[in-house]
Amino acid sequence: MSKVFKKTSGNGHIALYLGKRDFVDHVDSVDVVEGVVKVDSSGLEGRKVYVYLACAFRYGSDDLDVIGLSFRRDIWIKRVQVYPATENPTKTPMLESLLKKVGEQGYPFAFQMPTDLPCSVSLQPGPGDSGKACGVDFEVKAFLANEADNPDEVIDKKDTCRLMIRKIQFAPANNKAGPKAEISKQFMMSDKPVHLEIALEKECYYHGDPITVKVKINNETTKTVKKIKVSVEQLTSVVLYCSDIYTKEVCCQEFAETVNANSTLDKSFQITPLLSNNKEKRGLAVDGRLKDGDTNLASTTLSQGEKEMQGIIISYKVKVNLLVSSGGLLGGLTGSDVTAEVPLTLMSPKPAGDTLD
Repeated sequence: MSKVFKKTSGNGHIALYLGKRDFVDHVDSVDVVEGVVKVDSSGLEGRKVYVYLACAFRYGSDDLDVIGLSFRRDIWIKRVQVYPATENPTKTPMLESLLKKVGEQGYPFAFQMPTDLPCSVSLQPGPGDSGKACGVDFEVKAFLANEADNPDEVIDKKDTCRLMIRKIQFAPANNKAGPKAEISKQFMMSDKPVHLEIALEKECYYHGDPITVKVKINNETTKTVKKIKVSVEQLTSVVLYCSDIYTKEVCCQEFAETVNANSTLDKSFQITPLLSNNKEKRGLAVDGRLKDGDTNLASTTLSQGEKEMQGIIISYKVKVNLLVSSGGLLGGLTGSDVTAEVPLTLMSPKPAGDTLD
């Protein structure tokens, strides 16, 4: 273990130690969140130390909480007593290393998150916004309680210490064949249709990699396909009291390809959705970050689909739009669209050395 993350309470009685702050969701299981609390027990007669792990949706800055409103909603929370010790977690190499560092005052803990929790996601603030971003975050918090067992007790800030962690997913090891879609559209005054077929080379793409979209057009009409537009849309599903879906275009390119009447086209186009081209879009979902470091567009949320997740769920789709001129007396000044779309999985690769089925 090369690095230890530590946070000490204001009164110095307790300190929280973690060996890492990124925890991987493998879809069918999640890394165990384990750590150690160092307790200086002098003067703590009769008091207990607890640790909790909470997954919460933040939808406003704590600084705005001036009329008693809560700007956090807990999606999932688990609490354990570490002092006096009531449980004895399995001593993993990580815990052994932390306990060796902390010494005899160390009390271990471990949490197993369920698989139906969302990953760490932030909604990008606008250029003039301040305060913490809205989104889903995870927090490990140790605190010194005055009352025996009252989860609603108001804890003095100096009796607490906390560390933010991230729950993340990586792209599956085995990439599958990409999705396909096709559509035929018939127009007025035309006996035959425009047929559009689109396909992705593979199912999953990494952030920053160009996405290759294969496009086949069979124009059996007397009209002309004047332009091809290829775009990527991010769909952010916010599931709390109800479910709302927000769609934002994160990449769009137009290609001046002409497909004349009774002609065909078979060609591949490349587009690359990047956060750097979407910095001004308020509400765009980005992968959660622990500090103000670089991040990327939010990764696609993978799930087993057995139980509905709460929080923020991310998906993407690639759309191909054909502008078909009206032809005839109107001379192509107006036109109709032919649109097809396929789902896109956009994620980060697993770091070297990790294994994920």
